[in-house]
Amino acid sequence: MTAKSAAAAARATVYGYPRQGQSRELKKAIEGYWKGRVDADALRATATELRAANWRQLAEAGIHEVPTGDFSYYDHVLDTSVMVGAIPERHRAAVEADALDGYFAMARGTQDAAPLEMTKWFYTNYHYLVTELGPDTVFTADSTKQVTELKEALALGLSARPVLVGPVTYLLLAKPAPGVAADFDPLTLLDRLLPVYAQVLADLRTAGAEWVQLDEPALVQDRTPAELNAAARAYRDLGGLTERPKLLVASYFDRLGDALPVLAKAPVEGLALDFTEAAAANLDALAAVGGLPGRRLVAGVVNGRNIWVNDLEKSLATLGTLLGLAGRVDVAASCSLLHVPLDTTAERDIEPQILRWLAFARQKTAEIVTLAKGLGGGTDTIAAELAANRADLASRAGSALTHDPAVRARTTAVTATDARRSQPYPERAAAQRAHLRLPLLPTTTIGSFPQTTELRTARADLRAGRIDSAGYEERIRAEIGEVISFQEKTGLDVLVHGEAERNDMVQYFAEQLTGYLATQHGWVQSYGTRYVRPPILAGDISRPEAMTVRWTTYAQSLTTKPVKGMLTGPVTMLAWSFVRDDQPLADTARQVALALRDEVNDLETAGTSVIQVDEPALRETLPLRACDHPEYLAWATEAFRLTTAGVRPDTQIHTHMCYAEFGDIVQAIDDLDADVISLEAARSHMQVARELAGHGYPREAGPGVYDIHSPRVPSTEEAAALLRTGLKAIPAERLWVNPDCGLKTRAWPETRASLENLVTAARTVRTELSAS
Repeated sequence: MTAKSAAAAARATVYGYPRQGQSRELKKAIEGYWKGRVDADALRATATELRAANWRQLAEAGIHEVPTGDFSYYDHVLDTSVMVGAIPERHRAAVEADALDGYFAMARGTQDAAPLEMTKWFYTNYHYLVTELGPDTVFTADSTKQVTELKEALALGLSARPVLVGPVTYLLLAKPAPGVAADFDPLTLLDRLLPVYAQVLADLRTAGAEWVQLDEPALVQDRTPAELNAAARAYRDLGGLTERPKLLVASYFDRLGDALPVLAKAPVEGLALDFTEAAAANLDALAAVGGLPGRRLVAGVVNGRNIWVNDLEKSLATLGTLLGLAGRVDVAASCSLLHVPLDTTAERDIEPQILRWLAFARQKTAEIVTLAKGLGGGTDTIAAELAANRADLASRAGSALTHDPAVRARTTAVTATDARRSQPYPERAAAQRAHLRLPLLPTTTIGSFPQTTELRTARADLRAGRIDSAGYEERIRAEIGEVISFQEKTGLDVLVHGEAERNDMVQYFAEQLTGYLATQHGWVQSYGTRYVRPPILAGDISRPEAMTVRWTTYAQSLTTKPVKGMLTGPVTMLAWSFVRDDQPLADTARQVALALRDEVNDLETAGTSVIQVDEPALRETLPLRACDHPEYLAWATEAFRLTTAGVRPDTQIHTHMCYAEFGDIVQAIDDLDADVISLEAARSHMQVARELAGHGYPREAGPGVYDIHSPRVPSTEEAAALLRTGLKAIPAERLWVNPDCGLKTRAWPETRASLENLVTAARTVRTELSAS
């Protein structure tokens, strides 16, 4: 096919779409099912309606081939485990008794069976459920979900492409099951897994699939020769099948690197590559292998992870270059649109001109369609769209919001001394022990407490004008009083005010800083039914006034025990926002750090002796290629120290991280120079404690003993057993006792019982230590 005919054949597609619905109908239906208010048939009906609405919307916008199989009740990796029969033994009876309830049991756990571990999907804020495998794992095909959803789309008269997690990525993301040797490599199961994928592909072909997409994002990471050989074998075998659809192997989030020649040689009909995060690298690599003559290339030229309008002319130039490298070039977003909100038109509080800088899923769909039209028919066919796009890009570049001379002057003046504590850790630790006088194995929580119905109602009433600010603040004071009273009665040692006034750990601060935009309906799935509204970091950042001092000081006035000041760190403020793309991330991080530094100093001046600056996204934002790690970690750890280094030696700085793999950033955790770090550890059975010990981490740490992402209540003995495991790695004088994460999403009854058990476990182990 010539470049001209390849252009004429260009089509528009996407890899996935937001699942929740315009008003988060899926979240409401699932949570209603969990509470017994919605039955299984009604839940399934809601899901069917949402899928159909999404497909119709995409088709009406001009998408030529809609994705199926990307929809999920909880997580697409968990869906893959069901598809291949990788059900943990502890959940097998539940799944066999009721497939839907068993599915949710794997995701959320039950009182008798812990859920699957949860961690971040590459460097996004989406959490997937980690597959558990062992040498005895037996895979069996169950393509019911995939076939059903394909048939639904075909019945609507649409061209549809099922999307599956690819077999190599699925195994590379898996972990050894409990009781299996830690050095077991799930990739050794590839030959056992491939026949199951072959059966699913055959089932989809029988059901009418012309193409199936196999997502292999793990191949954009550094991979060993053995792993690349496994990928070659997988796609040699799958490509060699006779009863199968055409195969599109998709990668995203970074450059494909050494895996590109492997996939280019495989007997598959198409590749999908990211031309936003790694445009130049993927272009060069594709040219180096001679392109994909006679095959399909899906070019991800619209950013699927951020919300800024596309530079259409730049993307058209990239697409034009690609025309000579493939038999057919189609246009797509760089990854699933799962990672962005649904529609900008629902926003009413953002200035119309600024709103034109933004593109959510529907707007990105329109951009994809416009680019496909321009690629196929020439720029004259999209002249109006190009002119409007140029105006929007110029408006953003020239806006006063994006450039504050005072902020830029302050960041330029920062020196290395500004990011260094005045005394080394051993001297600080002695000063803090003398000042705080905490017991061995001090107990605390991470920060937030359950957001009660009364509190949510009060917040809604304030927005609707049914109560005034004085009435709302009275409710906040009452909530804080109840939280402090409970913690004192339970016997916790370092208290928190509970964050009753906060809507979200990033949004709350973003709404009080200059340079940020907040949305009203910009919901994005974080995990399961947990949705967040990431703010938009659009311009230069500063802090007009104190943000947390008032409520922290009020909480401290209610108790003689120390109350932690609670802030979100600069890297997490970037990672959990839609961050500006018009300057280096390091520059933006420094701006945010200086604003937070002012808040830390004000908290200390107001009498706060313990200040926690959360950085759960430090690992999440780590680049996918090792060669890119040093630069990122240098500015990320500097930003944290810049936030915290201005305090006295006897002020104790805490940080917190959760739901990520920490083993490869332990040196960076050390470089933060925090006095205490709390980390997720309950589901991973204290793995992070062992990793800290292996590194020789010299400061205090609280690996979590209570998994807050499950409604189950850990027993006293369970928490004590985890503590004893932690003590094998961390000395008692440096070990804290805490949950994995904040308690905002939990209900009060389970929170009370769990924290009471946690405190009792700490006391039990203290007694054991004193008797030994």
